[in-house]
Amino acid sequence: MAAPQPSTPRRTRIRGWVGDIRLLALATSLAVTASAGLVQSKAKSKADPTFAKDVAPLVTKKCLTCHKGKGSPAGIDLSKFKTQTDAQKDTATWERVATAVSTGIMPPKGSPTLTKAQRDAIKSWVDKLVSSDCRLADPGKVTIRRLNREEYNNTVRDLLGLDVRPADDFPSDDVGNGFDNIGDVLSISPLLMEKYLGAAEQLSKAAIKLPVENQALYQAEEYGTGRGEYAALTTRGEVAFIHDFKPGIYRIKVRAFEDHAGPENSKMLVSVNGEPVQEFQVTARRTAPTLYEMPYRAQFGKWKVSVEFLNDFYQPNNPPANRDRNLWIDYIEIVGPIGGNAGLPESHRRIIPSDPPAGKEREFAQRYLRAFATRAYRRPVSSEELERLMAVFDLAKKYKEPFERGMQLGVQAVLVSPNFLFRAEIDPKVNPGAARSLNGYELATRLSYFLWSSMQDARLMMLAGDGSLAKPEILKSEVRRMLRDKKAVALADNFAEQWLTLRKLEIIVPDPQRFPDFNAELKAAMKEETKRFFTYVVANDRSILDFLDGKYTFLNGTLAKHYGIANVQGSEFRKVSLEGTQRAGVLTQGSILTVTSNPTRTSPTKRGRWVLEQILGTPPPPPPPGADVFATDGKVASAVTLREKMLFHRQKPECATCHQKMDPLGFGLENFDAVGAWRTKDGDAPIDASGELPTGEKFAGPTQLRNLLLKDKHQFVHAFSEKMLTYALGRGLAPADRCHVDTITKQVEKSKYTFSSLIESIVMSDPFRKRRTS
Repeated sequence: MAAPQPSTPRRTRIRGWVGDIRLLALATSLAVTASAGLVQSKAKSKADPTFAKDVAPLVTKKCLTCHKGKGSPAGIDLSKFKTQTDAQKDTATWERVATAVSTGIMPPKGSPTLTKAQRDAIKSWVDKLVSSDCRLADPGKVTIRRLNREEYNNTVRDLLGLDVRPADDFPSDDVGNGFDNIGDVLSISPLLMEKYLGAAEQLSKAAIKLPVENQALYQAEEYGTGRGEYAALTTRGEVAFIHDFKPGIYRIKVRAFEDHAGPENSKMLVSVNGEPVQEFQVTARRTAPTLYEMPYRAQFGKWKVSVEFLNDFYQPNNPPANRDRNLWIDYIEIVGPIGGNAGLPESHRRIIPSDPPAGKEREFAQRYLRAFATRAYRRPVSSEELERLMAVFDLAKKYKEPFERGMQLGVQAVLVSPNFLFRAEIDPKVNPGAARSLNGYELATRLSYFLWSSMQDARLMMLAGDGSLAKPEILKSEVRRMLRDKKAVALADNFAEQWLTLRKLEIIVPDPQRFPDFNAELKAAMKEETKRFFTYVVANDRSILDFLDGKYTFLNGTLAKHYGIANVQGSEFRKVSLEGTQRAGVLTQGSILTVTSNPTRTSPTKRGRWVLEQILGTPPPPPPPGADVFATDGKVASAVTLREKMLFHRQKPECATCHQKMDPLGFGLENFDAVGAWRTKDGDAPIDASGELPTGEKFAGPTQLRNLLLKDKHQFVHAFSEKMLTYALGRGLAPADRCHVDTITKQVEKSKYTFSSLIESIVMSDPFRKRRTS
C-alpha cells in the first residue's frame, strides 16, 4: 500500500485506533519523511517543485525532441507522463532521468541546456516522488530458490564433512541482476534433476561405510598355494597379504585344519607387520575345519598380515596316516574396527554417532535421521517427513541389508528432497499480501547463505530454535562472529567475484604476440590479489572506501614484477604498500584492468562502463547493433591513437550520449595497458589520460580520477549497498526498496564506512528480516 503523499492532507476519523491500518500507514510515512528531513507543514512550501509547474514544462521544452514515442534513446519515453499520477506509476524511469540530469549527461551537448536550478528542481521532485513510493510495510518477497552450485558444494561440505565438490559437474547457474543466487532465474532442468539423483547416491555411499567394506576376506584360491579349494603349507612357510588398517580393534579369523603326524599338533602363528599376534595349536581335521579367532588393536597403515606354519614334520618310514604333518588354510577374515565406529570417516560418525544395540536398530535410525534431516532441511523435521524417511530405511531391512545400508538410503532421500535443495519460506494462509517477520530458522538460513554461502552452524540453529536470533543485539553479535569465521571467505568467492566480474578472467585470452608475458600463472595471481584484498577488508572491518582508494594490496613475486614493484619475491602473497605509486583500490588491479580490455588493446569504453555499472551503480543502456565497431575509412583510419579513433566514433549521433559518460572514465585508466601493466606510451604516441566528466569536472590520470570518485563517495556507497542488498536478498530491488537502500547508506556513512556496518545495516533491514506473504 503506497503511503499518502505529503501534498495530500487527509483527515482520518478514528474509532478506537487499534487495528486501523490506514492510520498505521500514515504514521509510518510521516516517520520516514521526518527521519529524512522532509516533513513539512500541511501547507506545501513554495520551494517545493511540482510536476505541473516545474517538471512538465522542462520536459516538453528540453526533452521531448528525442524522448518521445517508441525507439526513444535508452528506452526512455517521456511523452507518456501527462500528470503526477502517471509519474507515480513508473518511478524507476524518473530515477534514471534524475541521475542523467544531475550528473550532466542529459541534455547532451548540442541540445537545449538546463540551468543548475532546473537540474536541482528535477532531482528534488524525483526524490520526493520516489520517497512517496517507499512502502515500508512491503519488504518484498523472495522467490523460492534452489541452492546454486557454490551453495550446494558448501552445504554438502558442512552437512556431511566430505571434501568433495559434486556440483562442479552440474549445469551452470543462470545469472540475474548481476548474481547467480537470484531466485527468479534458478530453475531446475531435467538434466539437473538427474545430476541431483546421482550426486545423492554417491554422497550417501561416500558418507556412510557399510560393514562389508570394513572386512577383508581372503579365500584360499586368491593366494594360489593350495590344491583344490584350500591353501596348503606343506613345509615351514606362510600365507601373507597387505591390509589397509584404520585405528581401532579388529578380529582376525583364520579357518584351518591339519594333517596330523608326529607327536604334536600343527603350530600356526598369526603376525601383523612382523609382530606376532597369537600362536595356535591346530587340532581340527579335514572333515571339520575350525575357525581360530584373535583380537588385534591396529593403527593407521597398510600392514602385512601373515599366517605361518611353524613345525613341519615328515617321516617317510612312518605309516601313511602319521607320516606328513601339513597345515591347510580355508580363508582368513579381518573384521573391524569393531566395538564402536572409531576409525570410520568423520562423515559416518557425524551421521551415526554409535552403533545401535541389537534389536533397537529402527529406534536409533529414527533418532539419527531426525537429527540429520533437521540439519539438512535447516529447520526441525516434522513427524510426517520423518516417517517418509523411515519408510525408505525399512526397505533395507526388508531385503536383509545391514543397518548402515538403511541409513544410506535415508540420507539419499534427504539429499534429493526439495526441503534440502530449495530454501523455502512457507507463508501462512492468512493475511495474504501482508508483511510478516521471518521465523528463527528462516532468518538463520538467510544469514548463513548471505555470509557463508552455506547452511547455518549449530550455534545459529540453537539461537533460531529458542527465538534469540530475532533480538537485535544477538543478531548483530552473530553477524560479527560470522564475519570473523573463515567461512566468510565465501563473500570473496561469490559476491566479490561477481560484483567485480572476476569470473570473466577465466575466459580472457590476451593476444600472446602483444603480451607475451601474460600466462596462466600471472592470471591466477591477478585473481588472487583481488580476492585477498576483498577478504582483508572484510576480516579487518576496513572502510569500504578502500575499494576505491586503499593504498595497499597483496602481491607475490610474479605480480609484483608485472607491476614494476621492487622487493617482492617468491610465490607467497604478502601485503604491500602502494604509497608513491599510481595504484590504489580495485580500479588499478590487474584483474579488473584485464577483464575490461580487448585481447589486443585497452578499451576505454569497457572500462568506463565497468566503473558506471559496478562502482557508481548507473549503467548505460545497451549499445545499438554495430555501435561497438570502428569505421575503417576516412578520418578514423588515419587516426594514430586510440583516443583519436574514439573521438571520431563518438561523433555518431547514436553513440555520442553514452560515450560522453563512459569514455572519460576509461581514458583516466589509459596508463594501464590491456593486462594492467603501467605505460606512458601507446606505441610511439604518449598516453593522454585526461578527461572531462559531463559535470564539467576535469582530471588527468588514475589518481585524479579516483579523487573525483571519492569526492562523491555517497554515490559509491549507495551503489555498493544496492549490490550487497541484492546479493543478500537473492532478488532484484524494487522501487519500494529505495528507502531501505537510502537508510543503509546513511548508517554506513555514519559508522565511518566500515564493512561490518554495511552488513549489519542490511541484516537489520526490513527486506532482510521480513517478507510479504503470498
